[in-house]
Amino acid sequence: MVEYSLQLDSVFGSLADPTRRDILRRVARRQLSVGQIAADYDLTFAAVSKHLKILEKAKLIIKRRHGKQQLVQLAPRAFASADEYLEWYRQLWENRLDSLEEYLEQSKGGSA
Repeated sequence: MVEYSLQLDSVFGSLADPTRRDILRRVARRQLSVGQIAADYDLTFAAVSKHLKILEKAKLIIKRRHGKQQLVQLAPRAFASADEYLEWYRQLWENRLDSLEEYLEQSKGGSA
């Protein structure tokens, strides 16, 4: 349970940063080299590398070496734990809204 919680903290912490979310959006489309990723930001190469390390630690991306290049691709499995977590809340609120709707329908019927 603690490991699951730490993984979620890592995923949501990674997603809290707009630059990291943008990197994920880009590598979701296609695999990119670190240089290709860095070229689109007004950041130092070291800063982009730091963002990539955070994403890699959260297991949201996979980095691998191909010759002299480091290639980055999305690792969708990490999103599954976040999706499960959010799904629980989605179900909770859907149930509450359904109950509210039912209550309002009954109230409307009773006052007519």
